[in-house]
Amino acid sequence: MTGLGYTLPAVLAVLAVCLLEIAVFRTGLFRRPAYWISMVIVTGFQIPVDGWLTKLSAPIVLYDNRQTTGIRFPWDIPIEDFLFGFAMVTAVLMLWERRKPRPAAKEVKQ
Repeated sequence: MTGLGYTLPAVLAVLAVCLLEIAVFRTGLFRRPAYWISMVIVTGFQIPVDGWLTKLSAPIVLYDNRQTTGIRFPWDIPIEDFLFGFAMVTAVLMLWERRKPRPAAKEVKQ
């Protein structure tokens, strides 16, 4: 079966990180413009670097096409790389937010 070696873990990583954020950690990361701006910045750097590493004309990193969807965009970058990148950066930011000290709850006077 094609695509399971790299595509399936990439999709599962995205699903796991999203479920952790929505159901467990609830940091509000996905509602913050700063998160989405940071993802644009990360992608802006990922494209030229990953494109250089995976260009089919002179690849530095090789992929077994039987283990991916075969979709490469832009500059020969396997789309699975973007899924893993999203999951990794989101997981780090989510855990970072989770570790931030929270303000103490105000005491209710009776």
